[in-house]
Parts: sequence; C-alpha cells; structure tokens
Amino acid sequence: MLRQVSLGTLGLTIGGILTIIGFIAYANDNATLNLVGFFYGIPLVLGGLALKANELKPVPFTQPTTPTVLALRQQQATPTQNKIRKDLTRYSYGQDAHFDRALSYLGLTSSDGELPLITGLREEDINGNYALILEFDSSAIPIEIWQQKQEKMVSYFGPGVNVEVTQPGENIIELTLIAATK
Repeated sequence: MLRQVSLGTLGLTIGGILTIIGFIAYANDNATLNLVGFFYGIPLVLGGLALKANELKPVPFTQPTTPTVLALRQQQATPTQNKIRKDLTRYSYGQDAHFDRALSYLGLTSSDGELPLITGLREEDINGNYALILEFDSSAIPIEIWQQKQEKMVSYFGPGVNVEVTQPGENIIELTLIAATK
C-alpha cells in the first residue's frame, strides 16, 4: 500500500497542517505548539516539495490483469519480472525516467541522450506462459535498434526469460518478457 502513496504529497500535507497549527499557536501565544509547528512543519513542507520535484508517478496498467494471468504470475513469474513490475508500479524518486539505468546499459538511448519512455504495462498469457509487456514511446529509437539489442536483453533480464520486441504502431515499442517455463 505504501508503494502507491506519494511521499511528496504526504510530506506536503502533514507539513502544511503542522505549519498552520504553528501559525495559529503563535497567534494564540501557545509556545509549545508554535515550536512544534515551525520545527517540524516547515521542514516537512520543504522535504515534500523536494520529493515532488523529483517524483516519478507509477506506470499504469493498460489492461486489467485477469485471474488466469494472476495465477500464472504466481506460478511462473521470475524474480526479474516481479522486480520490474513492482518497480514500475510504485512512486520513484531521483530518476530521470522509469527503467533509465537498464535502457542506458542496453544502449537504447539516442545520440542526444533521449530515452524511450514507458507509457504502460500489462500482463498476459502467451502460449501458457506468463508475460510482462512493457509499452514504450520510442520516437528517438527505431525498432531496428531495439531488435539489434534483443540478444543483450535476453542475457540482461536473466535466465528463464525470453524477450520479444514488437512495434504495434508508429513510435510505439512493446518489450515482452516471457517466463520460459515450457
């Protein structure tokens, strides 16, 4: 549950409340509440602002996951697939984009350093195997580059994962990570 809560919003809310309490206490000559409001409220507001400035929102699922696919996930999903899914569906801080380090390592950056952006993800059953599909807006990196890096992706995402790269539309790339159990 905490993964779905923005720490920046939480800091701003609690800090804002404490700061307002501090101002009200100052106006009413209540020194104890005044100190609590200023010494805790203002730093929380500033921390919340800093987190909000570096916040990446969770990547949304583009399709609901069916109970059948959930059962496949529990039976077949590799640790890498689970880690990727959990990392993408939580708030992140201090990154340029979701999956930025992996994309840089795989050489999927343009000459000016532009990264493909993950716009969504979904889970599917592909021939009885669990598959995690990452949807990218890849206007700077053509499908040919993605396909050249496919072998490197197979070794990067670890044993037990097959990788497929497809282009369902212009500037849209789907990276499919399939559990190799059958």
